[in-house]
Amino acid sequence: MDEEYDVIVLGTGLKECILSGLLSVDGLKVLHMDRNDYYGGDSTSLNLNQLWKKFRGEDKPPAHLGSSKDYNVDMVPKFMMANGTLVRTLIHTNVTKYLSFKAVDGSFVFSKGKIHKVPATDMEALKSPLMGLFEKRRARNFFIYVQNYDEADPKTHQGLDLTTLTTKELIAKYGLVDDTVDFIGHALALHRDDRHLNEPALDTVKRMKLYSESLARFQGGSPYIYPLYGLGELPQGFARLSAVYGGTYMLSKPECKVEFDMEGKACGVTSEGETAKCKKVVCDPSYLTNKVRKIGKVARAIAIMSHPIPNTNESHSVQIILPQKQLGRNSDMYVFCCSYTHNVAPKGKFIAFVSAEAESDNIQSELKPGIDLLGPVDELFFDMYDRYEPVNEPYLDNCFISTSYDATTHFETTVTDVLNMYTMITGKVIFHLHFPFKILNS
Repeated sequence: MDEEYDVIVLGTGLKECILSGLLSVDGLKVLHMDRNDYYGGDSTSLNLNQLWKKFRGEDKPPAHLGSSKDYNVDMVPKFMMANGTLVRTLIHTNVTKYLSFKAVDGSFVFSKGKIHKVPATDMEALKSPLMGLFEKRRARNFFIYVQNYDEADPKTHQGLDLTTLTTKELIAKYGLVDDTVDFIGHALALHRDDRHLNEPALDTVKRMKLYSESLARFQGGSPYIYPLYGLGELPQGFARLSAVYGGTYMLSKPECKVEFDMEGKACGVTSEGETAKCKKVVCDPSYLTNKVRKIGKVARAIAIMSHPIPNTNESHSVQIILPQKQLGRNSDMYVFCCSYTHNVAPKGKFIAFVSAEAESDNIQSELKPGIDLLGPVDELFFDMYDRYEPVNEPYLDNCFISTSYDATTHFETTVTDVLNMYTMITGKVIFHLHFPFKILNS
């Protein structure tokens, strides 16, 4: 361990593993350490025995739930946009060769007490029960504008400057009602709250186009894909990538202490009496608690079920977004479901999650609107964790700290954080390459 590295990465969460892989590919000498004896950190996947031990303190789950090893239960459940930033990063780094993906069956939104399929195109808008006849026509016109919009071609802008026009002003031009604005902003553009309405419309239009492109990419029932055997496969895929390019891994390293020089810059990490020197440290918030601040809490319910979520067309994997206005909340709630078809549970079993930014300490009543959509459950677990963000100045102390995972059940915010950190560390921007990769058929 008494060597010098360009970067030492602490923690094997997904963000840290992506960065470790990217930096190794760049030719940097990387040492990756974790106090745990497993990959994934807070974003690991647990088998049934591990899940039981974490939440019930017992080692023996009931036999009727099936074999423990058939379960891969994500602690941070998230789907990937099929044409999104994480997929582009996977392709760019060739990590896809370590993983198999399958399309997610359905994308739904909760409106007026019911679950509806999310319309993503002008033709779907015409068929959607979310809107009345005249509203469908207005929504169709808006979708056509978005689909045709090309940032580089002013002819498609119809005289509108989306860098100054707010989302609210753009939507007003099409006369759409509040409920339509709700599902467009939250279920298509995947905003977490309503702040986007008063911000430039360009971001919302780009997000809607990403949704539509992702939907078209594999002609599935949703714009999302998900790895077989759960998200725990992703950190391990990037860890393999790092190792191929010379990265060194050390698990079960207790008390990893970041060392600082006289100028307050990170210069190494000490564990078990040995110090490895480095120029920069990358870590999750738990390794440098004096350089982060709490920004909220995530409340989550985990359900094991023997059926798909009702009213989702028997979908074996699905995301349902419950926009904040529909629930009288300050931010959205998310329902995520996957099953044995993604090899995360035994045959006939389904794993569902209800997630939200916690707005109270009563986790059960807060998550009730999402839990009520699940139908009967075999087992139900509740979890709550604090979220942190860095408050340090990386250019002064050479410490690059990730932000805790949010409540969303898609990856776009996660990868934005990673790529911003990558640019801060290296001064470079990743140029994503476009290659097809295989999605398994249903």
